[in-house]
Amino acid sequence: MNFRIGHGYDIHRLVPGRPLVLGGVTFDTDYGLDGHSDADCLTHALCDAILGAAGLPDIGIFFPNTDPAFKNINSQKLLQRVVAEVTKLGYDLVNADLTIIAEKPKIATHLTAMKAALAQSTGLLSDEIGLKATTNEGVGDLGRGLAIAAHAVVLLSKK
Repeated sequence: MNFRIGHGYDIHRLVPGRPLVLGGVTFDTDYGLDGHSDADCLTHALCDAILGAAGLPDIGIFFPNTDPAFKNINSQKLLQRVVAEVTKLGYDLVNADLTIIAEKPKIATHLTAMKAALAQSTGLLSDEIGLKATTNEGVGDLGRGLAIAAHAVVLLSKK
């Protein structure tokens, strides 16, 4: 088998008055992530990792923020399209390992729901998705609670 590894990273600033969506789950907050779509930085990082592993351009090329079709779109739909794209190229997603970096809100109580949403969108089993949350220990914009970031690593196999 031919294996391919991909890494993705995304960061968005927090702003008042938008829904906060991470990993396909909407949090009960009065702030959210700023962006053209729903700004789900965890799902965007996962999309970029999958695309990168397949040698494809990033999600900004596939889903440009200048296209009104993607305004406020649910990022799980983007993830489903990314998985379909790499599947057409003969790749299977083997697993994903994801990390959210956020000072706020508390993430731990939502991890199971986020894994379930990501599993549904990717076709992976929940136990094929590693998902962790950490803080930035007060350092930089992330540490001051001004943004949320995410890293993703995936493994693809070619049929």
